Amino acid sequence: MKEKEPKALKYMQKVQRGMTRWREKVVKSEFNHEDFQVEEVEVIIPSMDRKFDGYRLANISDIHLGQWITAEHLEGVVNLVNQEKPDSITITGDFVSYILDDVSEDLESALNFLKPKDESFAVLGNHDHWLGAAQIRSILRACNIIDVSNDVHTLFRKKAPLHIAGVDSVMLDKHRLDLVMEKLPEDGPAILLAHEPDFADISSTTGRFSLQISGHSHGGQFLIPGLGTFIRGPHFIKYPVGKYQVKDMVQYTSRGLGTNVFWLRINCPPEITMFTLKCQGEDGGGV
Repeated sequence: MKEKEPKALKYMQKVQRGMTRWREKVVKSEFNHEDFQVEEVEVIIPSMDRKFDGYRLANISDIHLGQWITAEHLEGVVNLVNQEKPDSITITGDFVSYILDDVSEDLESALNFLKPKDESFAVLGNHDHWLGAAQIRSILRACNIIDVSNDVHTLFRKKAPLHIAGVDSVMLDKHRLDLVMEKLPEDGPAILLAHEPDFADISSTTGRFSLQISGHSHGGQFLIPGLGTFIRGPHFIKYPVGKYQVKDMVQYTSRGLGTNVFWLRINCPPEITMFTLKCQGEDGGGV
């Protein structure tokens, strides 16, 4: 799929600004922590050294700042993430929707207060490219967030490694898994950040990733208890929400924080995901 044409983008910007004016008149924009659900997810990471056992990753996705999510909402979410005292933080794309300049300062201000013990990592989503990938990457650098789009960063506990890798937007054909595999060391467990969840069908074939973390779908924004969502779209047909086993890899799709044009959520609250990484076996499975 090609990036949005200027005429279509201008139309969506007009729609977003109109909805924002409507929100300011009739919808409460104050942050309420009860609106945001912290999901606890435990994932066994084979071959992970015991030094990383219990490692905590906080993930947020699909902020879409300027739509339903306001600057106040994002500041509150950042505080909730920090209260979890994560070892590292991951962000899986779509920081904005159709307007960037109006919210860029608010985005940088909020993200600058993320306080992991180790590092923060991010990949870009399709909306970030539509609005300006270079500007989003500049904000990430200013906030000391490591952009792992088509790249790899290795965390260490003494000499024990844990690789955090990422691919750029699959929807816009920016992904380069081949480059990631070239950069990824042969030894040590690896986690992949990929905005679009259905990429798991490809990444899992490498046999190299224990966990893929994604967003993109917003969980469908409408969940039927016991059945899930019937709202599916490009690149979130197979894995629209929650935890899946894809070959030897766990795929997790976050419900995300924000919404796009369709602001309503039903039985699908915004999500902060806390991953606890566990070694395999009682002895920790370390090397």
